[in-house]
Amino acid sequence: MGMTMTQKILASHAGLDSVEAGQLVLVNLDRVLGNDITSPVAIREFEGIGASTVYDKDKVTMVMDHFAPNKDIKAATQCKMCRDFCEKHSVTHFYDVGRMGIEHALLPEKGLVVPGDVVIGADSHTCTYGALGAFSTGVGSTDMACGMATGKAWFKVPSAIKFVLKGKLKKYVSGKDLILHIIGKIGVDGALYRSMEFVGEGVASLTVYDRLTVANMAIEAGAKNGIFEVDEQTAAYVKARSDREFVAYKADEDAVYEETYEIDLSAIEPTVAFPHLPENTRTFDMIGEVKIDQVVIGSCTNGHYKDLEEAAEILKGRTVAKGVRAIIIPATQDIYMKAVENGLVKIFVEAGCVVSTPTCGPCLGGHMGVLAAGERAVATTNRNFVGRMGHTTSEVYLASPAVAAASAVLGKVASPYEVMGN
Repeated sequence: MGMTMTQKILASHAGLDSVEAGQLVLVNLDRVLGNDITSPVAIREFEGIGASTVYDKDKVTMVMDHFAPNKDIKAATQCKMCRDFCEKHSVTHFYDVGRMGIEHALLPEKGLVVPGDVVIGADSHTCTYGALGAFSTGVGSTDMACGMATGKAWFKVPSAIKFVLKGKLKKYVSGKDLILHIIGKIGVDGALYRSMEFVGEGVASLTVYDRLTVANMAIEAGAKNGIFEVDEQTAAYVKARSDREFVAYKADEDAVYEETYEIDLSAIEPTVAFPHLPENTRTFDMIGEVKIDQVVIGSCTNGHYKDLEEAAEILKGRTVAKGVRAIIIPATQDIYMKAVENGLVKIFVEAGCVVSTPTCGPCLGGHMGVLAAGERAVATTNRNFVGRMGHTTSEVYLASPAVAAASAVLGKVASPYEVMGN
């Protein structure tokens, strides 16, 4: 019986010739990741099991991004705990204020993940790295602790869904619209503990950043992971950032998929997920007048330079609507610097936006854009659950950078075509 991409990666890291869905396997890890919220719990568990040192100082990574720069004493204490731990164990990849970024944008940028890797992270959006042909998934802090100590983790091998992509996205339509379309189609539990595998000639038309966005939100369909076939674009991206050898796995012709979906990228329209689930999607033929109070463009999902470029194209020479707060958050310091050098920050500031240092901040209702009672936000983030960005009566509308920028200009949930034309 053939194997999927995910199954091949897990088999190779478990030292097995083959695996099948439902099988329990113990695999060797290429990277263990934590942030300033989840790492302190893992550190306590690590010490609680009597571990004396991390399994590999170069393969453990901690990124201070959720409440950093620290918003209060508790946040500062959590970061200090991580800082002290990484210093004690000589952890190579510790990223703090001034050097950090939003973790799931930072690791690909730093070349810390390559095709064929197995990565676990104590954050649900660790599935992002499947965009690069890796198996990556979120775990609990206890699993992170054991991973830091042993370099191993147990998995139940997931079954899979195949998404065959064809065609090419239209202008002002991006990977965010694609994944919202998919989640709207299959639901937030449509891929529950399954691998979402993306193949087909349409993959080549998606930038690496589109793929990162799609893989990032696989968890919002309940998936164990999302993964793309490795192509020349992937290889070029990785080789520009890492000198590690890698293996590009391709599914066998007779690999077993529980479901297969064919998606014509050219048919995808700008899509918005209404409160309070990512599956509650609508295109603009179904959206009426929805006034908003805030726009957030950033996060691990859509804080890449490509995302900022798309927003800047729409905001250039325009101003944010009266009564709307627009917050731009580059995902890493390098992206921030590039946005400064290429004039994007000037465009944002002149339009009436605020530009923040890299942080997860408002995505989880932490800081830098918390919503009051009854307020509405259009955000390029990945979740819109009740109370996600603030008060339980606030509302979050998930959208692409192009939709978010257009919404900022018009003061309502708006299509980029309303501002830019077709």
